[in-house]
This record gives sequence, C-alpha cells and structure tokens, in this order.
Amino acid sequence: MVGSAVEPELPESAQVPPPRNSIPGRAIAGPALAPVVVTEPVKHDTDDPAFWFHPTDPSKTLIIGTDKDVDGALYAFDLDGKIVKRYGDLKRPNNVDVEYGFLLDGKPIDIAVTTERLGDTVRIFKLPGLEPIDGGPIPIFEGESMKAPMGVALYKRPRDGAIFAIVGRKSGPREGYLWQYQLVDGGHGKIALKKVRAFGAWSGTTEIEAIAVDDALGYVYYADEGTGILKYRVDPDAPNADRQLAVFGKSLFTQDREGISIYEVDGGTGYILVSDQQANVFQVFPREGTRGKPHDHPLLKAVKVSTIESDGSDVTSRALGPKFPNGLFVAMSNGGTFHYYAWPQIAGRDLVVAPDGRRSAKDARR
Repeated sequence: MVGSAVEPELPESAQVPPPRNSIPGRAIAGPALAPVVVTEPVKHDTDDPAFWFHPTDPSKTLIIGTDKDVDGALYAFDLDGKIVKRYGDLKRPNNVDVEYGFLLDGKPIDIAVTTERLGDTVRIFKLPGLEPIDGGPIPIFEGESMKAPMGVALYKRPRDGAIFAIVGRKSGPREGYLWQYQLVDGGHGKIALKKVRAFGAWSGTTEIEAIAVDDALGYVYYADEGTGILKYRVDPDAPNADRQLAVFGKSLFTQDREGISIYEVDGGTGYILVSDQQANVFQVFPREGTRGKPHDHPLLKAVKVSTIESDGSDVTSRALGPKFPNGLFVAMSNGGTFHYYAWPQIAGRDLVVAPDGRRSAKDARR
C-alpha cells in the first residue's frame, strides 16, 4: 500500500540465531579489536562518518567524515584512510549522512548533508567532490528557542524517490524533538529544505544525537543518550507515523548511547550497532527483531573496539575489495581519526557474515 511500511515476514532460516560466546554489557573479556586501518588525523575532532559508494569501482568508495570545531570541516577519506578531499569553514559540523540520486535540474546526483551546530544550519554537498549545492547555510528549527543541530540521517522513499533529512539537536521539547525535512530543488542549481513534520519523544535527560535510517524496512532509530534507542516509521505519510514502535538498549550501557549503524543482509535481516561510548564497546541488536515481533530488539552481543569514546559510526555489508570483502565497519575515535574494521572482526563467531560480493538492500539503491 502506498505510504505504508510493510512488516517483513521472515522465513525460519532467516531468523538471527542465538548468540554464542558473547558477553553482554561491559563485562567483556579479552583485548579490544585492532582496526585494519586508522585514518590520517583531522585538524580538530572527528565526530561522524558516512559511506559514499562509487557506482562502478568499489575500491574508490569514500568515507565522508566531520571535523567538529568552530572552524570545522567535512573530509573525504579513501579505503586506505588517506585524506583525499576537504571542505572547510564549517561551524562545528556534528553528523553527516549520504544519499543517492537526488534530482537537481533534472539530473541525478549524490549528496552529503551535515549539520552546523554553531550556525543553527545544515549544509548540502555534491559527491564525490564535496561541492556545496545549498547556496550557503540553510537555517533549521526556525521559530524554536532550542536549536543547535547535531544528528542527521537521510531517507530515500522507495515509492517515489523523495529524499528527506531527519535532524536532531542539543536540546528540545519532550515531544517533537526531531524535525523531518524534504529536500527539494530550489532552482539555480541549489537544494532547499521543506519541513514536513516534528516527531519523537525525549526523556528530558542528556540529549539526542545519533540517528539512523533503515530505508528498506522503513524505520528511523535514534538514541536518547541516557535512556535507550527509540524506533519510529520514517515515512512521514505512513499510517501512525508518529507512534513510537520500540525502545530498546535500556540497560547494560555504561552511560551514553551514541553512534547507530545498520548492517543489512538479504531478506530484511542484519544488525543494529550502537556505541556504548564510555565503555569503548559497540552493542549489537537484531535488525529484524525476533520471531513474530519485529519491534523486539534484544541484545545479541557486545564488541570491544579500539576506538576511544566513539560518537559516530557507519557499516556496510557491501564487498569493498581485498581488505573488506564482507563489509566494513567504520567508527570515530578520539584523537581526530576514524577506525576501519573488517566485518568478520565484529561478527566473530556469533553473527552472520555476508558472502563475498553480496550487496545489502541499502547499497543496492546505488
């Protein structure tokens, strides 16, 4: 049905098996995983990454990442962690996300959107060249006393290709904390924003920054940092779009719930990874829920990594060359870097590893 999200009916073989040899929460024995690649450091403080997939050559995939400061920047890194492009003079860019095929002047382009926390604005760039296509900073949360945008996630609606940005902020109301904007052709080669809704509950403690969208299944997840991970429908026109579907990850976190990323596997299965920031751990939950309960997301395992207080992450099941044939997990770390991990490192003996060459549902839209 147009405008609705369909709950996936999963075959028994597609259900996530119970974890083996996994230790939930902070009680994780053994050393932290060592990254395959550590990027060149940025000038100030990395915060959030997003993938840009080359349309024909996986080896040319880029990691788009933010450098968070008053004179911050957006960077592009290659798969060896080298800086290949930088756009500066951004006012404390926090998070960034990437989407494909926006029609600008009738031609499809790939874009990155980043928040500017100190400007109460967002910026939009054409990829892979990091060319600004917004005519300058775009104000958001207009008319609100609480702004300071932080988190952002993009959504491409399957039925019509419309692209939306969901934006969070440093503080906000108990209801309607997140604002959702549709990206539109503003004329003269520029992209503009049109607000379509305010949604999302907030506990009133800490803040909301991490946001992730599952395009294929039609959900948006965000971290109420001191409380849990909340889930809503991402299509603003879906029935009951403003109804909260789930809250999970309420226990076993040390303090802040931060970066959220989704490892997508065929058949609607996969994993949701959430940073347990102060523990230097990522908690892993089933993407599809449990049998008959698509909004039930129990903890599967916790993975100790070498990142320090990671704010942001992204993950893909797409094959990205000999270093990452089963996918890549990238996470921010203190010290101005991003760490790259091969997916089998994260999966261990407990989680599914997509076979070589498999493309996830999200990547397939490329």
